[in-house]
Amino acid sequence: MFAKDIGIDLGTANVLIHVKGKGIVLNEPSVVAIDRNNNRVLAVGEEARRMVGRTPGNIAAMRPLKDGVIADFDVTEAMLKHFINKLNVKGFLSKPRILICCPTNITSVEQKAIREAAEKSGGKKVYLEEEPKVAAIGAGMDIFQPYGNMVVDIGGGTTDVAVLSMGDIVTASSIKMAGDKFDAEILSYIKKEYKLLIGDRTAEEIKINIGTVFPGSRDESMEIRGRDMVSGLPRTITVKSSEIEGALRESVAVIVQAAKNVLEKTPPELSADIIDRGVILTGGGALLHGIDQLLAEELKVPVLVAENPMDCVAIGTGIMLENIDRISRRKIG
Repeated sequence: MFAKDIGIDLGTANVLIHVKGKGIVLNEPSVVAIDRNNNRVLAVGEEARRMVGRTPGNIAAMRPLKDGVIADFDVTEAMLKHFINKLNVKGFLSKPRILICCPTNITSVEQKAIREAAEKSGGKKVYLEEEPKVAAIGAGMDIFQPYGNMVVDIGGGTTDVAVLSMGDIVTASSIKMAGDKFDAEILSYIKKEYKLLIGDRTAEEIKINIGTVFPGSRDESMEIRGRDMVSGLPRTITVKSSEIEGALRESVAVIVQAAKNVLEKTPPELSADIIDRGVILTGGGALLHGIDQLLAEELKVPVLVAENPMDCVAIGTGIMLENIDRISRRKIG
């Protein structure tokens, strides 16, 4: 029984794993619950996510990845080990080859940490690939032709913007402004405006259910519950889409500016291609209401959301695994 090659989208918010020949077999939140008294892992993934903000003092539900890179090495290793064991991809005597995606501008130390975590969790050979490139492949773009392709990958911790041609990145930018920051902005807006404390999960629900970043494109409201900062008692309020648009305006402007900066550094021939082919949005942030309209208006080029934006990176790892022998020369380390 031989080990199967696996591709991992090691995201700040979710971990997706693609097994060669089987497709995406795992999609779970990157959350680990740990017993602080003895550092034992109690739960991983969805089970641990349900505990966020609801645990007693001795249990910590944490996210070991921050801004697309490893913040807690041991916990990341435990999480990867748990997911890989759950999939049962190891062979009788062999270990799987692992392809992992990382943001474009991470340091060699951060690359080394990702590679070591994957090796310790049971990988034989570990390959690292840049996230926007893999996302573009997963979104169905043919990046190996001499045409300009532009992708904006908005994840949980980072947003990667890249222009690709001939199978590689021509210009790119990676910023620490993405889904988590949007949640934080909503949280602080509710706190400041209504003197109400809400949790991260409630902020995320607001963003998904009524949030928008394009003025006037959504008119919905939602009841939310939290703790009143004055009385200390539970309280319910109603929030509107227009308020969320205002709360997210500055954060989204940072992403728009990053996309403009990348376009400004792009050779003119490739810029002309992007006008024809448009910009593809991938990552969970691509699902944010109105982000495609806003980018299209600001960049003056067509902007399209990929078919399954959340899965693009994982699908891309699957396509690259099929050609892993070709990319093995790019192996880091």
